[in-house]
Amino acid sequence: MRIKKYLVLFLAFMMTLPLAAQVKVVTPAMGESALVSAVALYDDRNFKEAERLLRALISECPDNDAALYYMGLCRLMQRDVDSAEMYLRKASEMDPGNYWYRQRLAGLYNMTGRGELAARMYEQLLVDYPKKNEIYYDLVGIYIALKHYDDALVTLDKLEAVMGENESTVMTRFDLLRAQGKHPEAFECLKEYNSRFSSPQVLAVLGDYEMSQYNDSTALSCYNEALEIDPGFAPALLGRAEAYRMSRRYDDYFPEITRFMSIEDIPAAGKSDYLNALVNQTDPKFQRGFRARLDKVFDAAVRTHQADTSLLFVTGLYYVVSERVEKADSCFKAAVDLYPDDVKAAGTYCAFLGFSRDWDRMAATAEIFSEKFPEELAFLDYLSSASYQKGDYLKVIEVSQKLADAADDPKVKLLYAANVGDMYHTLGDAKKAFKVYDKCLKMDPGYAPVLNNYAYYLSLKNKKLKKAYTMSRKTIEAEPDNATYLDTYGWILYLQKKYPEAKGIFKHAMLYGGKESATILDHYAEVLFALGDYDLAFFYWDQALSKAEGDEKVDLKKKIELRKTQKK
Repeated sequence: MRIKKYLVLFLAFMMTLPLAAQVKVVTPAMGESALVSAVALYDDRNFKEAERLLRALISECPDNDAALYYMGLCRLMQRDVDSAEMYLRKASEMDPGNYWYRQRLAGLYNMTGRGELAARMYEQLLVDYPKKNEIYYDLVGIYIALKHYDDALVTLDKLEAVMGENESTVMTRFDLLRAQGKHPEAFECLKEYNSRFSSPQVLAVLGDYEMSQYNDSTALSCYNEALEIDPGFAPALLGRAEAYRMSRRYDDYFPEITRFMSIEDIPAAGKSDYLNALVNQTDPKFQRGFRARLDKVFDAAVRTHQADTSLLFVTGLYYVVSERVEKADSCFKAAVDLYPDDVKAAGTYCAFLGFSRDWDRMAATAEIFSEKFPEELAFLDYLSSASYQKGDYLKVIEVSQKLADAADDPKVKLLYAANVGDMYHTLGDAKKAFKVYDKCLKMDPGYAPVLNNYAYYLSLKNKKLKKAYTMSRKTIEAEPDNATYLDTYGWILYLQKKYPEAKGIFKHAMLYGGKESATILDHYAEVLFALGDYDLAFFYWDQALSKAEGDEKVDLKKKIELRKTQKK
């Protein structure tokens, strides 16, 4: 039927076109028919077709204010603000007594950041139409955006004089007074309203205020009164639960908050925010002491909103914090299973697997997602990290090359290309590593990470020390407080037997994080030993031993014993 109706309207308009073309006259009836057709198309969101009809009508009847008005709306819906403003202004000028023309034009001014101009138009509308409630509301909103709080309060007084005080106006007044820093007056206006009317929202806000003043019993009274009016009012339910928690009435708190989480009508987003705060802001002792009860709270939320990923994520986080990896895994995996095309769910799961150091599953999962979401390079990054941790350096090279090829940003491209060189060196193929580094330095001769690694690896071979020195020198000139770069430079100076210079560099490195690295401490000790400062050298070797792990620690112990023998 709808298609038939539009067809009849369209044909009616089309019948007028040949006549218009011949005699250049559009009768009122024909114009009305065309306008009706255009409005119907506009209401059906067919803006382009409506605009086509309106253009034809305006070309024949340029003084048709209604056609101009709807043309303005069509242009506005197609995001052509300048044209929309032109047509709406023309319509308003032709018929200044038309409320809707002026109201839409004022709204456009407000939408495009011309609040002062919109306010003046609304003020005049209010003079002309003092009983239209929406003008008051719109004008108050404009004043608030402009931070004209006194004007907003005056307009609010006028609105209440016309239609009376209600929950909406009192809450707006409350927000305005608080925006002016008049907090006592703001809460007093709520109390005064509450003495005459019953409003769950007002009572819940008053309860929150009393809680902030540590008046637990008064707050509970407000929440209870709100819940007598509306037993399912979420802010009051949550407020009462928090009042119980803050006053350590845990036997009341846990049943209340669990019931809150179990109510389907309360949005999942609010529950997720609360649980996130509960995980991040409560004392770990509280979480450990009431673990079984907290489990029920989180389980109730997830069970009530089984398809909500935000609740699955925060519940997974709760289990991570409480060191229950398997339960956390089930939450993050459930989000992926529910929404296999959700990139965020996939990324969160990969990040979790990395956190739990499950490198095999992280690598396998990241590879699957990198194929499923080829435009999301983060999954290749996850795959590279997991492969590195597994010791699969050839895979890291393969993935890093893909990332370098896919990157548009030259800095990102360089980062991954350098990683390829690092992996070749880790595999013992220095020739390929240095070849990659040379290519990187052609892309950016001052790229410090490559300069540092290139120089350090040359120093390990004790070859081309002049070249290594030149490259390393550039890094400390670029970043004079980078302990890693200082270590490379100091070690090259040591190999060149420039011990006093090396000592000064390592002393500087100690000030900027060098004391946290077994390698840097060991290198400093070697310099001190070469200078004959044996006591200080062995002091730093002891420090290095405390930081070293695994094979590094074993090798360091052997070297220290050798140095002790050499000292004797």
